[in-house]
Amino acid sequence: MKIGLYFGSFNPVHIGHLVIANHAVNETFLNQVWFVVSPQSPFKQSQSLLNEYHRLHLVKSAINGENNLRASSVEFGLPKPSYTIDSLIYLKEKYPEHEFSILMGSDGFKNINKWKNFEVVINNYALFVYKRPGFDITDNYGANIQMLNAPLLEISSTYIRELIKNKKSIRFLVPDIVKEEIEIGGYYRS
Repeated sequence: MKIGLYFGSFNPVHIGHLVIANHAVNETFLNQVWFVVSPQSPFKQSQSLLNEYHRLHLVKSAINGENNLRASSVEFGLPKPSYTIDSLIYLKEKYPEHEFSILMGSDGFKNINKWKNFEVVINNYALFVYKRPGFDITDNYGANIQMLNAPLLEISSTYIRELIKNKKSIRFLVPDIVKEEIEIGGYYRS
């Protein structure tokens, strides 16, 4: 099976993430997209992160019933911070029958040279890259890039957290079930 790995904090998962993942399954040869919830990215501050199990639960709730989308906790058992190359090696060993690719934004690709062992990643994995405003794609590394012309929604998890903190509505920015779970759990209020 051909699997697109969508790495991220998903803090919280929102409609923009879901649209991109769904577009990748619909418009490419990928059979599934796995949301790989990262406990701690080496590029983000951990204090702003909701507990990884809560974030995983929100992703699972958001994609419930979608056969082509999965939530993955693979990085929960790996050393922190989470490095993509470590996750890829682990997944390749655990699921040798699958062919893995990476789904990422042009902002992430612009910084790919800062990733641990980025040369190994770009030499061994296809990259499905969707455009993010202000981040043009220039491939100076000979990566196997396939551009995704996904619908672009100007939504960020940071913006959603700010709305929650200021007691404003996040309706229509996240699936209803995610909104309900955030309210019930009291997530992101402070």
